[in-house]
Amino acid sequence: MTATPSAPTTTRYELSGWDLSDLLEDPSEEGAARELEGIEEDVVRFESHRENLSPTMAPEDFLALMYEYEALVDRIATVAAFAHLRFCSDTQSSSAVSLRSHVHRLVTEAQNRMLFFELWWQDLDDAAADRLLPGGEGGAEQDAARKADFRHYLFNLRRFKPHTLDERSEQIINVKNTDGISTVVTIYQMLTNRLEFHPEIDGERQALTDGEVRSQFYSTDPDVRVEIHRELFRVYEKESAVLAQIYSSRVRDWHAEYVRLRGYASPISVRNYRNDLPDEAISTLLDVVQGNVHLFHRYFRLKGQWLGFEPLRRYDLYAPLATSSRTIPFDECVDSVLETFAGFDSHLAELAERVLRENHLDSEIRRGKRNGAFCATVLPKFTPWVMINYAGRVREVASLAHELGHAVHSMLASGHSHLTQHSVLPLAETASVFAEMLMTQRLLDRESDPLARRELLAAAMDDVYAAILRQTYFVRFELAAHQAVLDNKSADDLHEIYLENLREQFGDSMVVAPEFRYEWLTIPHLFRTPFYCYAYSFGQLLVLALYRRYQEIGDAFKPGYLRMLAHGGSARPLEILREMNVDVTDPAFWQSGFDVIRDMLEELEAIEVP
Repeated sequence: MTATPSAPTTTRYELSGWDLSDLLEDPSEEGAARELEGIEEDVVRFESHRENLSPTMAPEDFLALMYEYEALVDRIATVAAFAHLRFCSDTQSSSAVSLRSHVHRLVTEAQNRMLFFELWWQDLDDAAADRLLPGGEGGAEQDAARKADFRHYLFNLRRFKPHTLDERSEQIINVKNTDGISTVVTIYQMLTNRLEFHPEIDGERQALTDGEVRSQFYSTDPDVRVEIHRELFRVYEKESAVLAQIYSSRVRDWHAEYVRLRGYASPISVRNYRNDLPDEAISTLLDVVQGNVHLFHRYFRLKGQWLGFEPLRRYDLYAPLATSSRTIPFDECVDSVLETFAGFDSHLAELAERVLRENHLDSEIRRGKRNGAFCATVLPKFTPWVMINYAGRVREVASLAHELGHAVHSMLASGHSHLTQHSVLPLAETASVFAEMLMTQRLLDRESDPLARRELLAAAMDDVYAAILRQTYFVRFELAAHQAVLDNKSADDLHEIYLENLREQFGDSMVVAPEFRYEWLTIPHLFRTPFYCYAYSFGQLLVLALYRRYQEIGDAFKPGYLRMLAHGGSARPLEILREMNVDVTDPAFWQSGFDVIRDMLEELEAIEVP
């Protein structure tokens, strides 16, 4: 494979917060209030079109309405993003919490008043809808592309017709969600983000944030790993009754709205439908992952031997094999990530660097800042905003590559409308995971020492476990937990279900201490976005299979891969994947990803360390 050379950079980036001024001319509460006033005027104008909607209206009038609708949705998305990102910067700020709640309420009201358009469109008969659908042909190229985006968006709206209620019911649900389940989930975030942990490390009692605690999962000291896990679960156990009640409320609300009222086949079918993926594909994915659990058991036994724990303890799941606790300066991390991107394609590196150059990266650790990492794509015209909590660990270098991969994916799809820029969740992980694979391979290519190669491959296996098996078993827990809540099981029952889930996941390859029964309470996705987690398994296995092709055919792989990313959400996922000759309902496709994992494992087993 040939690599595109990267231009040297002299820019040095330091840890910092992000700049939200691109979103609003006046990035303050007053500026947001003025923007909301402008949105109100636009909504009133849009509402005036209600009486003109007709199956016989002129297609050009309908197209003009779509442009107005798109502009209004963009404006709403911008102010909502500002409020959300400001809250993520400091979840303990009363003004940020207040602004987020205020914006959420007014945005919900605006969306309720615009609902008539979507519902009218869904209610049209097929002949009338076909006549009005904008085509992708004719006119200027940009106009043709925008018409094609509108066409896909409108087609997608009609997919949800069987699960859409009448206008008044939809409005009631939106209002209920704003001050109901959405607020409950916000309380979960606020409660968990304010938690402090006080482990005793090196004889001293420390005060750590959640992010700082999790970074110690990778400590080279086994006693620290035990202490840090026990302290994490000690604190979460104290909050377990409240957190489990929040979860039960989330589950009951999910079932009441989506299964009982909207008629989805099952709780997970809701997520599958939103992802525009058939239940069969996800069921196949989960089954194939479960059928390959033995590969991870082989790895855990191997890692236990290397670490001197046979069997491995759950405390040591992410323990590094390296004995060095060296931290990586942030500017070195940035250089490594950008060079990795440039090694694949110079344009990708330029796009990734734009996030930093425009100060759209929040990288520093602060009290009150949201835990974890994410990439927020607001509109095609904006460079995405990325959040990480950088403590200098090797894995946080991979985290930056992952999130900048998301950003690059968004920017490659920025030629589309905001209505179709976003990929469905499982495909949204493609560029991010591929970026991590590129970084790992870059390091392996530069390393000949057997010990160092073993450490790199082991770290890659840890990441593959975390993205595939761990996420799949989160979904398996959710399937059981949703049913348990509906069966009126207690919080203790949920803890026991999760502990049994862990024991099945690890078998006899690992010892799981009883306190890990509280681990599920620490996983925000289970509360915020039910059944989200299989997107990681889907994305990781998809990338493993695609990466194998890249290894086989080199540069010939790149054009198709970049086209895939540039689609964004402008086509159905099965159509996008078909262009790459991928059939996600075929167990053999998913198994091909595990073939790569098996090869990694066999290479690890064959390494002889002097």
